[in-house]
Amino acid sequence: MPVTARFTRRAWITGALAAPLALAACSGGADGAGSSASDGEGTGDFTPVTIEHALGTAEITEKPQRIVTLGQGSAETAIALGIIPVGVEEYPWGADDSGYLPWIHEAVTEAGGELPEQFTGATELDVEAVLALEPDVILAPWSGVTQEQFDILTDIAPTVAYAEQPWVITWEEQITTIGKALGEDDAAKGLIDEIHETFEKSAQPGYADHTFSFVYNSGPGTLGVFYQDEQRVAMVRALGLTVDPVNQELGEWDVPGTDSAMIGLENADKLSDSDLIFTFYSDEKNREETEAQDLYAAIPAVEHGAIVAPTDQSFVTGSSIINPLTVPWALERYIPMIDDAITKVPAS
Repeated sequence: MPVTARFTRRAWITGALAAPLALAACSGGADGAGSSASDGEGTGDFTPVTIEHALGTAEITEKPQRIVTLGQGSAETAIALGIIPVGVEEYPWGADDSGYLPWIHEAVTEAGGELPEQFTGATELDVEAVLALEPDVILAPWSGVTQEQFDILTDIAPTVAYAEQPWVITWEEQITTIGKALGEDDAAKGLIDEIHETFEKSAQPGYADHTFSFVYNSGPGTLGVFYQDEQRVAMVRALGLTVDPVNQELGEWDVPGTDSAMIGLENADKLSDSDLIFTFYSDEKNREETEAQDLYAAIPAVEHGAIVAPTDQSFVTGSSIINPLTVPWALERYIPMIDDAITKVPAS
């Protein structure tokens, strides 16, 4: 079943971005990037909000117009809500030839907007670059921002971090949080509803009979399994596949801040009932090393070739994040890969 035409990048671009782009030339700032908030409802009657999170509190008293995003997924949701960020944390591993994540580049350029400035993030966060962008708010609900970084960032602008642990949030919570920060609660709910509807229409009837595990490695001898609510797992699950029930039994190997369990290759047999294995590799060397390990190769799904292991870094990134821009971009590429892997599952 093809991805529905109703939920497309262009639909969001023409609908959500038309008004703010008309105002883009009027938005101030050090570098001129980004756009102001959506025209009309919600702009003048912004209700101040307080968002408490694991690192502190963000008090947002006026409608944000200059947004900076850290981590993943926040820029896309802001764009879908009608505000192009003035700055985003760079993510070179998933970027295309433009230097940007392709769905962000496509959404902004197709709308005639100005691409956000990119800056170094993670442990080497370029605080001076963030300061120069003069943000009204810094969005980092799905990120690894540290307490030390937050204490600096919050002096620049209200900063929204994760609720409990770094890099742990459901996609619905992320969209809801960003909607609250931007004063677009109803619009955010609409985005969530649209994504659910897209998943429902894209789900494949024959998938429900197949179980899967989504695994990863950090080098020889390692084997991690993402939990069922981790976003890349949720993306696959939403298409109709069933998470292997063993996923509920891995808590003793939990790795805080990863939404996963590192069970180790010695426990690879726990995945024996997974019809399909989803994974990714950091590079070709990592792939070769991993697949050469006997315990890994002996996982039934791997042995049968019923494995979905894309090599395109942009796709690996896009299929790991659920938001209004990545969902249509990833699904149209994902379903053929899954269909091919299912043909390798032995008949029961």
